[in-house]
Order: sequence, then structure tokens, then C-alpha cells
Amino acid sequence: MRLEPAVKVHHRIAEIGRESWDACADNPAYAGNPFIRFDFLDSLEAADCAVERTGWGPRHLSVADETGRIAAVMPLYLKAHSQGEYIFDHAWADAYERAGGRYYPKLLSATPFTPATGPRLLVRADVDPEAARAVLLGGALAVCEKFGASSLHVNFPTGEEWRWLGGRGLARREGQQYHWNNRGYASFEDFLAALSSGRRKTIRRERRDAQAGLEILRLTGQDLTEAHWDAFFAFYTDTGARKWGQPYLTRRFFTLLSERMADRVLLIMARREGRWIAGALNLIGDDCLYGRNWGCLEDVPFLHFELCYYQAIEWAIERGLARVEAGAQGQHKIARGYLPCPVYSAHYIADPALRGPVEAFVERERAGVEAEMEWLAEEYSPFRHEGP
Repeated sequence: MRLEPAVKVHHRIAEIGRESWDACADNPAYAGNPFIRFDFLDSLEAADCAVERTGWGPRHLSVADETGRIAAVMPLYLKAHSQGEYIFDHAWADAYERAGGRYYPKLLSATPFTPATGPRLLVRADVDPEAARAVLLGGALAVCEKFGASSLHVNFPTGEEWRWLGGRGLARREGQQYHWNNRGYASFEDFLAALSSGRRKTIRRERRDAQAGLEILRLTGQDLTEAHWDAFFAFYTDTGARKWGQPYLTRRFFTLLSERMADRVLLIMARREGRWIAGALNLIGDDCLYGRNWGCLEDVPFLHFELCYYQAIEWAIERGLARVEAGAQGQHKIARGYLPCPVYSAHYIADPALRGPVEAFVERERAGVEAEMEWLAEEYSPFRHEGP
């Protein structure tokens, strides 16, 4: 099927529409990721989270086929800063601006405020992916030039996309997260049996201490109420204010998320004597549980581990999910069964004076990240070491 050569730029995802966007997001090659769905991305815009005012100016791309139907889309934002991205380029921006350059605005293809891997070049299943990707990338580079952006960044793409982008001249960067993988466990106790005896004892003690005197509920679908979101938003804003000053997500976002994607939400909440004191927000994929936000109003030892890690593992085992991705950073996750896993980004720098140093840096960094992941998995894995 022939593609139209022109790429359209949209200042709101609503201009593309749910049906057209999700026709590309539903490609069986990568379907099931909640963060690339129209409802998630549109909720961020409708709730004034990812909009020009916050430094996230939507510039989503679409490509049509010869019949006029949307054949491929790309989430894209014109950024006025580097906040909420979880792949850090602040040093690049600082160096470029000290040398007299202007790093912002820049272009970013990603899901805002979400350090989760997912496709960034979304192509309808009946369309040639190679041709569609080439048109989208060409369009993004043209938009970069049109708006005077210093660079184009593609954060948390799939590994296959990352390699494809590298083959088209983008610098390939590698980072790490900590993911839990389901090895066919029948229960949480079955998972614990795979750990060293010391780790089993520690986790059991942490869970016992965290749960003492508390009621822990897992809420999804119709069980979610505005009262739950009121409580969770208080946790979220308290944590956000302490970590980065101003939380990224508004209260309205959580209402829209619940209205549109309740069956994709797992809210794990703790209360003491009828009062909510902590909560962890997860989104549910077809084969993965994605941990996103956490907060609390009472300091309870190990409660963060219980709500964010152990409850997530237990729920994933019960549902037969393949893995749990617990978000960015945190070597302490290794001791809880979350092992190092690569995550990716790809970068185009318009100015050759900055492009060369960035390309050299990411090459060195990638080698170091891969060596560190191997060392961490070998030296600190909580799993029992089996004989040959």
C-alpha cells in the first residue's frame, strides 16, 4: 500500500483521534502497552500535564496511505526543558549553552513522565513498517529543522527500534532498569524458593513488618472510586514535592485515567484503622505490570517494598504476567528479585560541534553500562546459585 509522502504535524493527539491512533498502536507486533494508547496520551493533554504551558508542546506526527487513512503515527513533543524524561541530557544542554549554543527547544518522542519501554514508531499492521518508519523519521527531522530544535531524542524505544534508529544515523544510548521476570512461578512462595535462604528470610520479615496493623487492598476496574484517587493524589503530591518540587500529574489526570482505562489500572493501597496512608499505582499491560507512582503519609518500615515490589510480584504471578517493570533507578531492587535490564534511547544532534562529543560519549557509556549490568547480576543476584 502506497504512503503519502507528506507528514502531518498535530498540536493535539485529539486531532488524530482514538480510532486512527489506536489502529496503529494495536499492531500485534507490539500491542498491549498501555502507555502508547490514545486514552493515556490524550488524558495527559486533557488534564494539562503534557501541554505547551508545562513545556511539553505536542507535535505528534501522522502519515496517511493512498486512501487517506492514517497508516503510522509518532508521539512527539517540542520540549522547553529536560524534566520528566528519566533519560538525562542536562550535561549536554549545559555544555552546549556554555559554548554559545541554544539547546532548547528540542524534540522528544516518548510517553511523558513514563520511564517504560514501548514502541515510538507506530505502524498499522497492514502497512510496510520499513517504509512507514522511514517517512516518520524523515518527518521528525524536518520538524526539528522547522522549529529550530537543537536535537531529536527517542526515549525508551523497543530494542528493535533502537537498532533501526542507529542504522539511520542516530546515536544509540543504553541505560539500565531493574525488572522482575516470571520464571513460571505458581505462587509468591514458589518465587521465594528460588532465592537464597538469607534473602527468603529477609523478604518474609520485611513483609511481616510492613503489613503489621495494616489492611492492604488491590483495586482495579469498577472498584476504583474518586475517594481512592483523592487519597492517592495526596500521597503522590507529597512524594513529588519532596523529590522534584512540583508534581507532573494533575488530579484531573487520575480521574480521566480511571474513566478511560480502569481495567488497565492496579492501585495498591494501605490503610490503618480506616485511614489511607500509602499507595502505589501500576498500569497493566498484556504481559507486564508497570509500576509507576508511589506515595505515603506515614513512614512505615518496608511499606514501600511491600506495595511497590512484593504486592506487584504476587499479583503478576496470580495473573500469569511475564514480568514486572518497577520504574527507574534503584539498585536496592536487586535484593528483591528485580535484576538489571537494558533500556534504550536514540539521539540526533543537529549541530556537528555537539554531535561528535555526544556520539563519543554514548559509545563509552554503553560499554560501561553493559559491564555494570553483568557485574551486578553476577555479584548481587538474590537467586540461589545452582551447580553445573
